[in-house]
Amino acid sequence: MKKTIGIMGGMGPEATRYMYDLIITRTDAGTDQDHIHVIINSYPQVPLRTDAILKQGPSPTPFLKEGIEALLNAGADFVVMPCVTAHHFIPEVREEIAFDFVSLLDEAGKWAGANLSGIKTAGLIASAGAIESRLFHRVFAAQGIEIISPEAQDLSRALEAVFGPKGIKAGHTTGGPREAILSAAGALIDRGAGAIIAGCTEIPLVLRPQDISVPLIEPMKIAAEVCILKAGYRLKPA
Repeated sequence: MKKTIGIMGGMGPEATRYMYDLIITRTDAGTDQDHIHVIINSYPQVPLRTDAILKQGPSPTPFLKEGIEALLNAGADFVVMPCVTAHHFIPEVREEIAFDFVSLLDEAGKWAGANLSGIKTAGLIASAGAIESRLFHRVFAAQGIEIISPEAQDLSRALEAVFGPKGIKAGHTTGGPREAILSAAGALIDRGAGAIIAGCTEIPLVLRPQDISVPLIEPMKIAAEVCILKAGYRLKPA
């Protein structure tokens, strides 16, 4: 039985577009009708997730609940959310509504466990909220993988590259933002990271597997492929 994918998006719009693009390009389809029914709720007005985690802003939980309910009412059979930091609030949402959820965190952890045997340390490039809440740390610890994060200066540059006025969320995916992310990844590899986790959904917009000397763990791509299979479709042959 075919299923409908619901994308709880807008956090940010570029990451949402990329998630949909991944679903399209990884689905084995020869015609329009061979593709998956996807419902996208792009809700950029969801309050900043990191601010909420750091107790500096309102909780996004009511907005996430509203957005996910809209997807379910529109016919989505399950939900995926192209915002890593927002995953921190999913348990709160699930206390109020029941829904089937494809977690970028859980799927990335399972993928790493199945595909990266022998790697004991992974470098994480993510938002301050995702690092503070240790979202990846818990998931990857279950696979025997230790997480290391950028040092202060590299983290500051990486956050500016994503969230700054001339950053990735503002539509800038070349020049300074890309250089900052590449630099952060290189520094983590120099410190012993055997893989790099694209722990913010904007990171894959500037960091690609061929850019680094170790495997790139892409939660967005991993989750997109899980969604395709869960919806009852086939992956396009590599």
